[in-house]
Amino acid sequence: MNYFVLPIAVQLCLTFGVAGLLWPEKLVEVFDVLMFPWPATHKTIRANAIGAILMSVLLFLALVARR
Repeated sequence: MNYFVLPIAVQLCLTFGVAGLLWPEKLVEVFDVLMFPWPATHKTIRANAIGAILMSVLLFLALVARR
């Protein structure tokens, strides 16, 4: 079970990153709750999506380096 944690984290980061880039208007409600004091705009959602994609790349490299 421990072997599945890192690949699942990579997939989740990549999924939310791509969803944030392709459909930011559908994620506005989620980010309104997550970023409570600040308003969620398309610019902040896209910035978080790019960060999530970069995080998935780093996690993938960690996965490859481990083997």
